Amino acid sequence: MLRYIFQRIINLIPVVIIISICLFGIMKLMPGDPVGMNLDPRATAEQKALERERLGLNKPIPVQYVNWVKRSVQGDFGESHIYRKPVSEVAPQFVWNSFILNVTVYIFAFMISIPIGIICAVKRYSKTDNFWTVFSIIGISMPTFFFGLLLIYIFAVKLDLLPINGMVTPGSMTEGFSKVKDVLYHMILPAIVLTIGSLASIVRYVRTSMLDIISQDYIRTARSKGLKEKVVIYRHAFRNALIPIITLIGLTIPTLFSGAVILERVFIWPGIGNILMDSISNRDYNLMMALNMFFAMLTLLGNLLSDIGYAFVDPRIKVE
Repeated sequence: MLRYIFQRIINLIPVVIIISICLFGIMKLMPGDPVGMNLDPRATAEQKALERERLGLNKPIPVQYVNWVKRSVQGDFGESHIYRKPVSEVAPQFVWNSFILNVTVYIFAFMISIPIGIICAVKRYSKTDNFWTVFSIIGISMPTFFFGLLLIYIFAVKLDLLPINGMVTPGSMTEGFSKVKDVLYHMILPAIVLTIGSLASIVRYVRTSMLDIISQDYIRTARSKGLKEKVVIYRHAFRNALIPIITLIGLTIPTLFSGAVILERVFIWPGIGNILMDSISNRDYNLMMALNMFFAMLTLLGNLLSDIGYAFVDPRIKVE
């Protein structure tokens, strides 16, 4: 197993290099000039030339890429011209804010959706199954920004029960448990929106996976042996249905840290999705490049963990 993991990590190195080259090239093809974003609009041509030289933008693009790689492997991702701080100091707090929201969402989503998906598969075409099928279709189809604005209008504007946006109450200086309570209070609306969307897709995923397993011959054999239905479903069927579910869990790993860009805009949640949009609109190349590489690395990590999880769940999978 350790040899397999090491080999997979080695194989990821050229993938990371290709991704970084593509991202760097796309970034350089974007319209706009980061020098103009840094300086006063009345800056002279000489001042712009000096700023371009300071940022290293006066060199050929391949040289810029090599310099970026050299700095990055040392943990230096440059300075964000939006925040006037090193990227390594700006990003972590926003990543943590997105993680708090998304890990809460996915814990509830998986805890609720997996049992529901199993029930829907076992009671196929029942009223319960039909209800959750309709719920899933609506949940998947409804745009998150629309649902978010709808909840804001109902619970924040009309009923005045929950805060409209933000992560904490403006001007609040509370610490400790009071601050945690304030954050959880502000998290309710965005968490509901994300949970319902995630719940809808995971229920359908689990249901489809379970239906495929339940129709297999070995499940009918287990039932014919007189095993209890709970044993057949949870010990035999669900364990084999876990393989595609593990894939889904692996794909959620990047989402835990990357945030929900549109929803964070709607609720003004200070997460990584917000600073990603700010970096794009303000041509903050250093911040933009660091965030996109972070997302890419998380995606590769999620795929690697999924592959490793297969071997633990399904004994038929042999890792050599």
